[in-house]
Amino acid sequence: MSDQPRRPRRPAKPYRRPQKDPVRILAFEALRAVDERDAYANLVLPPLLRKARENGDFDARDAALATELVYGTLRRQGTYDAIVAACVDRPLREVDPPVLDVLNLGAHQLLGTRIPTHAAVSATVELARVVLGDGRAKFVNAVLRKIAQDDLDGWLERVAPPYDEDPEDHLAVVHSHPRWVVSALWDSLGGGRAGIEELLRADNERPEVTLVARPGRATTTELLDEEAAVAGRWSPYAVRLTEGGEPGAVPAVAQGRAGVQDEGSQLVALALANAPVEGPDRMWLDGCAGPGGKAALLGALAAERGAVLLASEKQPHRAGLVAKALAGNPGPYQVVAADGTRPPWRPGSFDRVLVDVPCTGLGALRRRPEARWRRRPEDLDGFAPLQRGLLRTALESVRVGGVVGYATCSPHLAETRAVVGDLLKQFPDTDLIDARPLLPGVPDLGEGPDVQLWPHLHGTDAMYLALIRRTG
Repeated sequence: MSDQPRRPRRPAKPYRRPQKDPVRILAFEALRAVDERDAYANLVLPPLLRKARENGDFDARDAALATELVYGTLRRQGTYDAIVAACVDRPLREVDPPVLDVLNLGAHQLLGTRIPTHAAVSATVELARVVLGDGRAKFVNAVLRKIAQDDLDGWLERVAPPYDEDPEDHLAVVHSHPRWVVSALWDSLGGGRAGIEELLRADNERPEVTLVARPGRATTTELLDEEAAVAGRWSPYAVRLTEGGEPGAVPAVAQGRAGVQDEGSQLVALALANAPVEGPDRMWLDGCAGPGGKAALLGALAAERGAVLLASEKQPHRAGLVAKALAGNPGPYQVVAADGTRPPWRPGSFDRVLVDVPCTGLGALRRRPEARWRRRPEDLDGFAPLQRGLLRTALESVRVGGVVGYATCSPHLAETRAVVGDLLKQFPDTDLIDARPLLPGVPDLGEGPDVQLWPHLHGTDAMYLALIRRTG
């Protein structure tokens, strides 16, 4: 036996129960719902926040922090993935998705907020202990300590390829967009580095909440009485809530007399309503009406002129949302659940027709940041037949002298000008109307006759609009 004295054993560390942080747990739950169920954060987060407030777990500051953690992490996911990949010893695809969500939450706190480094690391590691267990929490701790060694600019210098070597990949990493989306947006803008960088930055900004005062039911004066409310930039019916807030707490919104509607969406409806038609102006159609924002505005405008709106939506549950949005409209209207490519109405029945067609949603990445990671280039092939079919039906549904508005919340050329160009060839007795004068005061509308709105130029979603008149 050795004569060496034994070292005294260190006392075992007492087990410490993980401390639950309601804000970060809620943010993690929202991110998991987005990943596992293909949910949208703007639909998942509000009920989670409402439940937390009802339980007494949250105040307004907690809700604001949880919202920032969820949306900030989703918007910068591509950037944070690249940084995390540089800090782990395995391919990123081999990191369990819940672990990656926690790491990206931590990365956003370290690189995208003013939360002190030690607090960001300790709070995220504690979250990992609660939702992942002690073993994986150690892995999270090690990775976050590597990330904390540099700031965002420093990391981008390391993980983004130089612009001169690969411009699209550089922009994809720096501005957190898939490469194919960067390429598509760049093509739609028409080239130039400054414009695409401004657009990508705008996609990563938190959008203001915009309300619409539905004519005959509410006024902007009423909405401007709300705290931190200012007039819209372009639409006479728009009011912006500059400090966020809960739109449902606005009485006019709660009563359905006003709604939440992006100003670009309002402009599309207004342009169609104000386009010149030859002959009577009595029957209007919204051929893709769900969930009802444009239909409610069109219905109110039609009522002012003694016209009737038919709002058609294929999905019955979305048709129910349209009916809810139109309830209380000051004039006559009808809502039907119908397939817009096989309509129940006769050709030539309408004086004005709007089709805001289903699309990739690349124009609303500010509001739905997860869509950029969910969409694939092949999705365009899936939407193309439907978009062309809906526009074809719209052109058949309008009478000679009437006007069709083709709209989509995507600036992708395959969903905008390519669709319109194809259908104009099939319908030679049509003319494109210059839509620009129908958006008075709105700058930077391009060469026309169609219109593309942009987040970085107009503060709206990237809505596209072409106005087409039947001439024969």
